[in-house]
Amino acid sequence: MGRHGWNSGARRWRLTALLGVGAAVLALVVTLVSTLPSDAGGSTTGTTADGDKVHGTPAVPSGKADPEVGWGFTHTQYSADHGEPAAVERAEKLLSKQPLPQIQHIMGWGASNPEPTKGRYDFEDMDRRLDFIRATGGTPVVTLCCAPDWMKGGKPGADNTDWGRQALETAPDRAHYKDFAKLAATVAKRYPDVRHFIVWNEFKGFWNNAEHRWDYEGYTELYNLIYKELKKVDKDILVGGPYLVMDSVDPRQENASSALTGEWGAMDQRVLDAFDYWNKRKAGADFVVVDGSSYTVDDELVPDEFKSTDKLTAVSRWVRQQTGDLPLWWAEYYVEPGDDDDDRDAWSEPHRAAVHASGLMAMAHGGAGSAFYWNPQKRGATCPGCLWRSTELSDGGTGLPMLGLLSRFAKEFPPGTRYEKVSVAAADVPRVRVLADDKAVLVVNTLDRQISVKVDGKRFDMRAYEVKWLGR
Repeated sequence: MGRHGWNSGARRWRLTALLGVGAAVLALVVTLVSTLPSDAGGSTTGTTADGDKVHGTPAVPSGKADPEVGWGFTHTQYSADHGEPAAVERAEKLLSKQPLPQIQHIMGWGASNPEPTKGRYDFEDMDRRLDFIRATGGTPVVTLCCAPDWMKGGKPGADNTDWGRQALETAPDRAHYKDFAKLAATVAKRYPDVRHFIVWNEFKGFWNNAEHRWDYEGYTELYNLIYKELKKVDKDILVGGPYLVMDSVDPRQENASSALTGEWGAMDQRVLDAFDYWNKRKAGADFVVVDGSSYTVDDELVPDEFKSTDKLTAVSRWVRQQTGDLPLWWAEYYVEPGDDDDDRDAWSEPHRAAVHASGLMAMAHGGAGSAFYWNPQKRGATCPGCLWRSTELSDGGTGLPMLGLLSRFAKEFPPGTRYEKVSVAAADVPRVRVLADDKAVLVVNTLDRQISVKVDGKRFDMRAYEVKWLGR
């Protein structure tokens, strides 16, 4: 069915979704432990057959949470919740300096099968990840994906979990939608301090082969069941979707939309149709979630890597118009095309940071208040684009340039920021990108050479691809 059928980011699964045979064996052990009754101290990390919570978590915050959480990142297969103790501690302290919202999926990306057999749960990995998020002071966000094998035609049992890409990209069978919604409710009960839930991931498994379009009917049915179950757990839980990949194409392609276009290309009309169906038939939403890249599905950066980020502004504005200005989240955003293994390491770190800063600016200009960087964490010493050095290393856990950018952006431009216009010399307009509020100005040099610019009445030099902060 091609990349249009799944989405332009599907290759990420090759690196981040697989847990491997070792995790499956561990999941079996934990599943057996989960059948034991919990003690008064809550030392057991599994759950009983009916999903009773036995893992200690902080008390639920009083009052309703803010539907905007700000600028953060997503945990992937390898993260900082385990490794060398000293490195893990360094990472915790590092992230505590500027707490960020952090996403964790319930299955895959570092989490084992949460319900290997119907009614038997394994939350050990989720417990560890959420404990790490709490330790850093970050806002925990849970993405309700993916589905245990028995919900999609596979065999039950942790030892039977298929961690292959195709298996993980399979949605639950319609006959098991209610089972998945019940699992979502079990997760919400177990982690009462988690107030933000995203339903599914990128419409994975919801493609209608016969009609060559998204199965938006199936996704919306699942979404509505989950939404209602979560609200039964606690009416103040905040739920968002549809987590569609906002694919763009060459305007000459068959499925190019005429309703949303720009220098960056044209939106795939099938994506807009899916969004429209969900938006009109959703049971409710506290925030709206999208995903996407600045480049086209053919990996074209049109007209260049900086101007293509204007797509993120255009899509953000379109989504907010369709939803009556619901708070907008970008669950994932990409500005650098990946290779066949979905590695994005062709650019230097200054180049990468400059384009990502431009992308963050673009989303903010479009009205987004929350976005999550997909952290491509690896276990080795070299990790282009990562937020910190791997905690598997004895000297790991220290920050990398992308974390510096993300943390500063989150600090200077939190949810509710009122952005202001700032003066830029006419000759400098094509060379720099700018975002400002009443206290700070972010300036990005889009050229691979040193320049002299005048911004906000100040004249200064900028290195190639420099990201510069100014006080006001």
